[in-house]
Amino acid sequence: MALAVEVPKLGNSVEECLIAKWRKHKGETVSAGEVVAEIETDKATFEVTAPAAGTLLETFFAEGTLVPVFTNLFVIGEAGESGEAFRPPSAASAPAETAKIAEETPAAVAAERPPAAPAPVAPSGALSPRARRFAAEHGGAGTALPAGSGPGRRVLEEDLRRQYYTSPRVSVAAQSRLREGAEVQGPGSGVGGMILSSDVGAPTPAARISGIREKIARRMRESLAATAQYTLNASADAGGLLLVRAKVKASKGVPDININDLVTFCTVKALLEVPELNAEFLEGRILKHAQVHIGFACDTPRGLMVPVVRDAHTLTAGELSIRMKELTARAVAGTIAVDDLSGGTFTVSNLGGLGIESFTPLLNPPQVAILGIDAIGLKAVRRDGRIEFIDSIGLSITLDHQVIDGAPGARFLKVVKEKIENVESLCTI
Repeated sequence: MALAVEVPKLGNSVEECLIAKWRKHKGETVSAGEVVAEIETDKATFEVTAPAAGTLLETFFAEGTLVPVFTNLFVIGEAGESGEAFRPPSAASAPAETAKIAEETPAAVAAERPPAAPAPVAPSGALSPRARRFAAEHGGAGTALPAGSGPGRRVLEEDLRRQYYTSPRVSVAAQSRLREGAEVQGPGSGVGGMILSSDVGAPTPAARISGIREKIARRMRESLAATAQYTLNASADAGGLLLVRAKVKASKGVPDININDLVTFCTVKALLEVPELNAEFLEGRILKHAQVHIGFACDTPRGLMVPVVRDAHTLTAGELSIRMKELTARAVAGTIAVDDLSGGTFTVSNLGGLGIESFTPLLNPPQVAILGIDAIGLKAVRRDGRIEFIDSIGLSITLDHQVIDGAPGARFLKVVKEKIENVESLCTI
């Protein structure tokens, strides 16, 4: 009996997944638990396995396709059975075994240029998004649309480019430069509006961003659009941090606690005293959390990820350090679980190791605050009427002004500063 397998729901924030790779193909025999496909979210790669042994009857989407969760992805059954009854409507015209990956990660639209001729008029949906943009920017590719090479005979950007390069309106020299990746800089200056070589700019090769990068970009835009962000900057005496770090390095049998771990530990302690910042802003309501689930920004080969240490307020500095390193290793390897990338109540982001003295971290909605950890450097301070130089660590906190006013945000930063400057009494080695 045929059995359909859906794109799984990989966390509350995941609405669609990218088909990264088919490990098995239509007609092949699979075993129960064998990996059939790899899918990607904006955070990690996951494997979709066969729930039972049998034959892979159908695969419904091509590699590179974004597919909504809970959509049928493939069908397992006995050889000779049909899986067509399970085909989702969105895959009706483009089965994975025959479809050409259609384009379309949205790209920034270039500055508008006066068209040399009206863009071609086509039936709704006949042009891919990038093809529509190309037609608008280049005044159309001719009086008639070329034959589409995409799924369902959809007209792709490459189809229009091919037609445009051979158009009588474009000189031979201009066609050559266009094929190299150059762009037309304005209406044609030749007779009858012909595009000449002088109308074409220098080639500007561009790489298409990945689906993961596009989703990260979208989340960042949504962060700025949905919140009223502002940033406060302060600094703390880092002498205690450096002393604890030196003791750790000189000790045997203790976790390798680094500066980032210590500042994160101090932040957790500060959130227990100022719980207003350990909160989320959801649909006009403020949800304060008693538990601190601390997220920390992590640079990986796939882009920015934010692993979450749950119940961080119950951990010692050493335990927190171990957990953060475990999650970092999984994030970098691409094996981190979705549950470890969600549910955070507050986030820290450390660019101090790269020498950054001050920056503006972006909020991770619906959280209302994020703390940036800056570099340690020498700072002149006045003590007992004398000028002294101390090791100082910068702190940059971004807040959502919809929820947190300047004074409460400043008070929290003051508490973090106090915790850092007394870190020796907060943690034991």
